[in-house]
Amino acid sequence: MMAKPVVIINLKTYKFGKDLLKLVKEIEKVDSSVIVCASAVNVSLISTRTKLTVFAQHVDPVKPGRHTGFVTPESLKAVGAIGVLINHSENRISFKEIRKVVEACRRVRLKTCIFAEDLKQAKKLKALKPNYLAIEPAELVASKTASISNSRPDLIKKIKDKLGYPFLVGAGVKSHEDLKIAVKLGASGVILSSAITTSRTPGKVLRKLIYG
Repeated sequence: MMAKPVVIINLKTYKFGKDLLKLVKEIEKVDSSVIVCASAVNVSLISTRTKLTVFAQHVDPVKPGRHTGFVTPESLKAVGAIGVLINHSENRISFKEIRKVVEACRRVRLKTCIFAEDLKQAKKLKALKPNYLAIEPAELVASKTASISNSRPDLIKKIKDKLGYPFLVGAGVKSHEDLKIAVKLGASGVILSSAITTSRTPGKVLRKLIYG
């Protein structure tokens, strides 16, 4: 039997407070195994009010101490984060910095989800052995019509054949068909965002996306 696809929803900063809580509770009702990614200031709200697995959208590779304005792995762990996103398209960092962040996360047993913009970068990043390696083609990020599944299925197959490491795909994923194609071609799951976070009926959209 095929393993259940991993579904990660990057909440970005579209909602906060009561609106954010309403959104994540709708996500939880549909599927509590979904991983949601939140800004550091919202991790505690979600982890204490839902059973969802929460990843932070950012962390700094520093230890507790004199680091005003920084977010430490220890502080995220303390408020309920299970993991962190690294090198998202909206927050790119160097390979050297990525490695430092991964090492800092391992220090406190936070999981990691590293983003790559193409196969070449993914091959380099897999050496860091992240829990999740997500590939989002730069040209498709934030697309309102095209998705990696419907416009670049060849790329997903190529990644499967050439990468030699489990991977997720993102960029424009917004339908059950996108999810099915991605998994059929070799992805372990998908990364979502605006399809859910900007919808007026996020629970309905998510249910249809996951279950068809």
